[in-house]
Amino acid sequence: MSLFRYRRNELLRGLLIYAAGDTVAALLTCQFSLQRMVGMMAVGGFVYSLEIPSWFRYIARRWKGVPRALMAMLYFNPLWIARHLAFIALVSGDLDGIDWCLLTVSLKSFSVNLPFSFVANYLIQNKIPVDWRFFASAIFSALMAVYYSACGVIFG
Repeated sequence: MSLFRYRRNELLRGLLIYAAGDTVAALLTCQFSLQRMVGMMAVGGFVYSLEIPSWFRYIARRWKGVPRALMAMLYFNPLWIARHLAFIALVSGDLDGIDWCLLTVSLKSFSVNLPFSFVANYLIQNKIPVDWRFFASAIFSALMAVYYSACGVIFG
């Protein structure tokens, strides 16, 4: 079984859940646009739905318990957050928003939510069956999209 392959249910979940979370965040920060929503649907459906489940399947085969949660945290690191914020800027047409400040914002937001994120990742990686981990992680990420969006305003 190949680690890197699209699965229809994961593609649809990524498309819908990541866009929903980002749309709520955009509405709360008065930054909603149809272009951004459609762009985040594409990112969630075609980028995240391939790479995140692949990583989860990989770590499920090699680690258990706390190490598995740490490996999930390794994936969702400040660089991932910065890339996510860069995707938002890109799909919003805000190319000037893609700069080195995204790394500072990402590092601060990652650090502040580290304890909460560790607990959530531990539960996702160790209590939820592997075929449902992307779904659970996407829901958690949708909730975190609101947090990251707020951090962009707070720490930006």
